[in-house]
Amino acid sequence: MSFQSIIHLSLDSPVRALCVLGMEICLDVNGCTPERCEAFTISSSPGVSVDLHGTLPGTGQEGTAVTRWPLSNPTDVLVKMTCPSSASDGDQVLVSYYLPDEDAPVATAVLRLTGIVVSLDVDIYRSGQVEIASDKQAKKNWVWGPSGWGAILLVNCSPADKGQIIDQKTTKVFFPEEIKSLSQMTLNVQGPGATLKKYRLVLHTSEEEARKARVYRPQRDSSSTFEVLLGPGQCTYTFAPLENNLKETFYVEAIEFPSADFSGLISYSVSLVEEPQDPSIPETLVYKDTVVFRVAPCVFIPSTQMPLEVYLCRELQVQGFVNTVMELSEKSNSQVASVYEDPNRLGRWLQDEMAFCYTQAPHKTLSLVLDTPRVLTLEDFPMKYSLSPGVGYVIQCTKDHRVASMDSIGNLMVSPPVKVEGKEYPLGRILIGSCFYPSKEGRDMSKALRDFLYAQRVQAPVELFSDWLMVGHMDEFMCFIPTQDKSEGEKGFRLLLASPSSCYRLFEEKQKEGYGDMALFEEVREDQLLSNGRQANTINQLLADKNMRKQNDYVEKCINLNRDILKKELGLVERDIIDIPQLFCLEQLTNVPSSEQTGKFFARPYFPDLLQMIVMGKNLGIPKPFGPQIKGTCCLEEKICQLLEPLGFKCTFIDDFDCYLTEIGDFCACANIRRVPFAFKWWRMVPEPQA
Repeated sequence: MSFQSIIHLSLDSPVRALCVLGMEICLDVNGCTPERCEAFTISSSPGVSVDLHGTLPGTGQEGTAVTRWPLSNPTDVLVKMTCPSSASDGDQVLVSYYLPDEDAPVATAVLRLTGIVVSLDVDIYRSGQVEIASDKQAKKNWVWGPSGWGAILLVNCSPADKGQIIDQKTTKVFFPEEIKSLSQMTLNVQGPGATLKKYRLVLHTSEEEARKARVYRPQRDSSSTFEVLLGPGQCTYTFAPLENNLKETFYVEAIEFPSADFSGLISYSVSLVEEPQDPSIPETLVYKDTVVFRVAPCVFIPSTQMPLEVYLCRELQVQGFVNTVMELSEKSNSQVASVYEDPNRLGRWLQDEMAFCYTQAPHKTLSLVLDTPRVLTLEDFPMKYSLSPGVGYVIQCTKDHRVASMDSIGNLMVSPPVKVEGKEYPLGRILIGSCFYPSKEGRDMSKALRDFLYAQRVQAPVELFSDWLMVGHMDEFMCFIPTQDKSEGEKGFRLLLASPSSCYRLFEEKQKEGYGDMALFEEVREDQLLSNGRQANTINQLLADKNMRKQNDYVEKCINLNRDILKKELGLVERDIIDIPQLFCLEQLTNVPSSEQTGKFFARPYFPDLLQMIVMGKNLGIPKPFGPQIKGTCCLEEKICQLLEPLGFKCTFIDDFDCYLTEIGDFCACANIRRVPFAFKWWRMVPEPQA
């Protein structure tokens, strides 16, 4: 707070004042004016800046070098210090008063000043280094955009800290790499020791903001042990009495990401307080300097970004899948990490419950897993212990812990960067599946998770209709793949959409060509088909099944509803979309008790879902559909290759039917990919206003 104190001058004796750099003093030059005086002059020490506002200079006497100012009109005289004083009362301002037509002043008022520095500084210009703000008022605001300013905090995502109660601890030990994730904040106090000892300093924030972040100070006898100054339950810290100049560096970390009840903004202040000699007189606030941080958002990464690391569930049931994905990883130069799963859960959580994201400040980019667990004890999460060094882990709890649930991170997708009607989304847009209209049978993402996604602000969410699907996750009917063509009108990606009508057209073509007797699932064992509720029907049988056709007409309507939303909200046109042949069938909910069953039917892929592909740059791992074999080639695989290979993609069809529609689910749930973060810095964008 840059106070503007009013100082009343006196002709009887010098007036003394403390002036903190950044603080303005307004001089009352009229209050002690001698009788009949009409003008004054003002002079100051080299370390003092004097500005006069509100009037024009008077006419000086002939030969007079000093400008005289009239006393007839009100004049604002503002005094500021430009550097700290070398001693108490070490600087001064002189105001001299003049009678009309007199060269010599009849009286002079003296202001003795002691200039000190009290400054709290952060990386306000987002350069990765703490800098002194050219405008102290700017430190109190946080501004988005390429010309914006304001410091940034990273959330503590260390897996080692999850589940530990450290709020009440007075110290914490950091590894060297963890220290690099902390944001620095420096306190600088300069001035004559005799003056400083009359005051005390307090570092503080609000009680609510103290619960969102911690401020640490390194212990003098250790490079890794830090003292907790501010944090949950501790919103103020009073420094030891000042004797000499003080310069300290503090380290700050956020505890949680922005949410519905937390904007992400956290302010810290240092207040200079005058201690009165008389204990009956309250202390006086002299000066306050404030800085504002914004907690960096959790940024989700689309499948169009290049892979860095693939996490696989290494279970016997999915070995065919594992081996093929490892081969794809080698082709895309990404690492493979193994995750050994509880056999009772069979890898479902690996993609359904968690997403690789990142959070970023100018000084550090941190990859992390955002986990939406359906099991509430941390010991049940092998992923936490399988992460590569430097990858964080954050829990976002949900309410619905059923397996067939929309209340999870699996019901979320991210588009590549898009531009819509002049508005740019350089980090893409989050896509959320929902039920779209109220219904006692409707399923939605939990409000807590939905609010969390909106609160990140940098990937403005779009809601799609996905409750028509058995699991309710959008990756069953859509997928994004990257393309290299970014010429005029090209987006640099394609949206793949499931299309029952495209599949029917393909089968009708093959029927006309005389292949109507060719059957699906010829390579699949009978026991596998039986366990999945499928039959090796021929093309003729499928095309003659009117009930199956009605079911897919319904699915097509659901997909087309989403198609229209995606075109509008992502700025897409038809050439940006590729229709992928895929059939569905309607069944009752699985994995729920019979008491929870309803009369409603939901869509499941009829053959392994081609949209649930693993995208690794130009290498695509696609579920083998086991379609009709025509001249030794699956006609569905052939069609996919015709659609995607001209765009430069290499299609690998993964043969592991044991994953399909069993307790494991489609095999891509058994893998998750950590990808390259966006090159664009989130703080350079201007998000949509909050509702």
